[in-house]
Amino acid sequence: MTTELSSEMLNNLLKDQQDEITAHYLYTRIASFVKDEENKKIIEAVAEDEFKHYNTLKGITGRELKPQKFKMFIFYWITRILGVTFGIKFLENSETQAITSYNDKTDSVDGLEEIIKDEERHEAELLDMINEERLNYMGSVVLGLNDALVELTGALAGYTFAFQNTRLIALTGLITGISASFSMAASEYLAKKHEQEENALKSSLYTGIAYVITVAFLVLPFLLLNNPFYGIITTLVIAVLIIFVFNFYVSVANDYNFKKRFLEMAVISLGVAGISFLIGVLINKFIGIDM
Repeated sequence: MTTELSSEMLNNLLKDQQDEITAHYLYTRIASFVKDEENKKIIEAVAEDEFKHYNTLKGITGRELKPQKFKMFIFYWITRILGVTFGIKFLENSETQAITSYNDKTDSVDGLEEIIKDEERHEAELLDMINEERLNYMGSVVLGLNDALVELTGALAGYTFAFQNTRLIALTGLITGISASFSMAASEYLAKKHEQEENALKSSLYTGIAYVITVAFLVLPFLLLNNPFYGIITTLVIAVLIIFVFNFYVSVANDYNFKKRFLEMAVISLGVAGISFLIGVLINKFIGIDM
């Protein structure tokens, strides 16, 4: 039976209640632009659960609350830009503290057990059912991104000491990167065709596009800076940022271990870059290229 609520308990419940009504309106708005009917039904079901939770808490607090418009705005555009799966799972992950909060209150407040079950069910049963095309080709994106990061950071590091000319490094890097992107896309297409996959062409396009975009970001510092060593330092920083952002996205969307994947990719990319830089030093010293 619900005991008399302390001021602190009431404030905590009101915060939870506002989060629930905000999530209800946000999921409803997201469902309105989702084209896949199955995904739409899943998101609408989550929205209904959130509204049910809001009414349960309203019965306890006796207050009527409005959604947080700024939070809705931020999460709505995160979902529009980064995809439905990422947006919704990111929102649900941000609410994991609410489950802990509800668990702490179950001894004092009735009706919270059902809310806890629903929140846990969202990810376990509903959110994992969402099917989004971009995630189906994540393996192809990873292939293009990883190969571009490892190959081009290494190549640019080697070119930096061998050439010591930002324009020449940028030109050589672009030629190397764009050529490699076609090669990787073709290899992905042939591999998928060999595996008799229906969407081999689309997989190869995802690989090639991921590769080209990565190349553009990595080469950009050499087009903007005059000092080649500042250029390679900036390129390595950009490489780490790309690895960070991409792995954060994948870890949220696919429930992967972010720290493990980030460190693995970062160590490999920077390690190859370091080895290539040393090779460039040796080439410059023994062959004596003077640009």
